[in-house]
Amino acid sequence: MAKKKEVTVEDKLRALYDLQLIDSRIDEIKNVSGELPLEVEDLEDEVAGLNTRLSNFIEDVANLETEISNKKLLITESKVLAKKYDEQQKKVRNNREFDSISKEIEYQDLEIQLAEKRINEYLVKIEQKNEIIASTKEKLEKQQDHLKHKKSELNDILKETEKDQVMLDKKSIEFSKTIDDHLLSAYRRIRNKVKNGLAVVSIERGASGGSFFTIPPQVQVEIGTRKKITIDEYSGRILVDAVLAAEEKKKIDKLFS
Repeated sequence: MAKKKEVTVEDKLRALYDLQLIDSRIDEIKNVSGELPLEVEDLEDEVAGLNTRLSNFIEDVANLETEISNKKLLITESKVLAKKYDEQQKKVRNNREFDSISKEIEYQDLEIQLAEKRINEYLVKIEQKNEIIASTKEKLEKQQDHLKHKKSELNDILKETEKDQVMLDKKSIEFSKTIDDHLLSAYRRIRNKVKNGLAVVSIERGASGGSFFTIPPQVQVEIGTRKKITIDEYSGRILVDAVLAAEEKKKIDKLFS
């Protein structure tokens, strides 16, 4: 039975730095699109909101028009009743009947007046809402054109980077599988906390590539031995020596050349 190869600290450091280089390339691709995805999302939300607003006002106008139709129907019915009562009044035999029918005619007249008043109020409201509908449609059309332009811009960028993105995502998963869960979890935790997503950095001119604080010579020597994983006390990043970093960068560059 073949003996399983022992994973050394150096192997872990190389794997971590490789993953960092891959993830940094993914970050660069995402940065190319900048704020565009968020802009597109915001515009989509705004367009959806304007459509909802427009639908609500159109529905309000339809309801008001229905109310006007109902009031016109009521006016017609009241006029018919008023005419009927007027004919009846001509045939009454006493004052009590005359007064009773007069009150009915008066009531129908009031119903007509009130209905006409409501119709005029509804017409004013419809005019106001139609003005809002017109301005909302204008704004909606403008934002839809803006959204179309931004989507096209984003799609062009995504199309240009799609091939590299797929390959990098695949490699990121591939390299992640070579790192034990505990170390991978620590890498991701650091990456989420630090600026630019740099969880693993090399020593540059005697200082951490992450914090630029000088690292004591003795610590630099220890990092160079690759016998243990060293965390920068200032930035919280994992440190690797410059030689290892250069070797791995060359390897990754060659992989994607």
